[in-house]
Amino acid sequence: MHASTRSHFGLAILLAALSTLGPFSIDTFLPAMSAIGQSLAVTPLQMQQALTVYLLSYAVMMLWHGSISDAVGRRPVVLVTTLLFSLASIGCALADSLGQLLLFRALQGFCGGAGLVVGRAIIRDKLDGADAQRLMSQVTMLFSLSPAIAPVVGGWLFGAFGWHSIFVFMALIGLALFLMSWFALPETHHESARQPLKIKYLLANYWQVGRKREFQLLTAAVSFNFAGFFLYIPSAPVFLMQHLHLGPGQFLWMFGPAVSGIMFGAYLSGKMAGRVEQKDIVSRGYVVMFIAAGWNLLYNLLAPTVAMPWAVLPLALYTTGMSIAAPSITLNLMDQFPSLRGTASSLQGFFQTMMSSVVAGLIAPLAWGSPLSLAACMMVMLVLGFVFRMGYRRRVTMASR
Repeated sequence: MHASTRSHFGLAILLAALSTLGPFSIDTFLPAMSAIGQSLAVTPLQMQQALTVYLLSYAVMMLWHGSISDAVGRRPVVLVTTLLFSLASIGCALADSLGQLLLFRALQGFCGGAGLVVGRAIIRDKLDGADAQRLMSQVTMLFSLSPAIAPVVGGWLFGAFGWHSIFVFMALIGLALFLMSWFALPETHHESARQPLKIKYLLANYWQVGRKREFQLLTAAVSFNFAGFFLYIPSAPVFLMQHLHLGPGQFLWMFGPAVSGIMFGAYLSGKMAGRVEQKDIVSRGYVVMFIAAGWNLLYNLLAPTVAMPWAVLPLALYTTGMSIAAPSITLNLMDQFPSLRGTASSLQGFFQTMMSSVVAGLIAPLAWGSPLSLAACMMVMLVLGFVFRMGYRRRVTMASR
């Protein structure tokens, strides 16, 4: 392990744990969605709103986490949001109607993205260049354990104690992260570097970041890349339980390979940091993603019936490529605005999560009717991500002439 990576391993663990809070809130309750809907006497489509509302509020608040941390510091934002997340989770556990559940899911969403946004800013506060990419990759490796563990934990809790216990568990996770951050999270954004917390300054910062074409193109690229995989997350109950005939406790059959791919891709990205140019790392990631998406599409076109493990192995390869490319793209995004890293991280997170909201609420329900339509949507998302990335490369090439 690289010396600088070893010295920041404790921070990587904490930042990874904070980053998992948002995704954990999605994946943990997936195995129980049907039962929650029956308990609250709502249809599956209405129950899907519990995911969509969460993602929308998650996206909206991501616009503010980074900017607020630019103004008041990283540490206060993390402490407040982890504590509020814990309280919102208790509210979800006590909800006895869909309206109450949606209200507290929205509050969870408002808090769930702070660790991800602020954590990326903390990395760039402390490190530069290849060291920052190594730590970003290490955080990604640790963070990626959450999607594999969460549905398994959710399925076990649901089977043993009922769906309310899932939200009680989320409350305990939020409280644990609050205590860990209170004692172990350093403040990396010092007062001399802070931006005023005034609406006009925030809007001016958003305008400065959001209007830059290179930022727009890279944000679109990473959002569509991720959407190619995220499509399978809200579709997981249908994909696994109806198409592959697995049970609520067997979600690991999809999430395990996919998350293994994320971890392996992050490992490869970290190993290449400082040895291979960032643009070449990203290109290699796209090659792997296109091989995976093509494999997925051909298998679903040619196979008489989809079956394990062939139905999920392409997801593992896709997430490997996605995770090879993502750290370099994310660092490129934030490096365009050295004094507004939190704002840049927030804006990128907002657009990516809004894309995920559209996928969860609109595209996934249209595509999950067959594994072939899911595979076709994955390819479309990847092609769009590649087109935007090539648009960014053309602008960079023209600017350097």
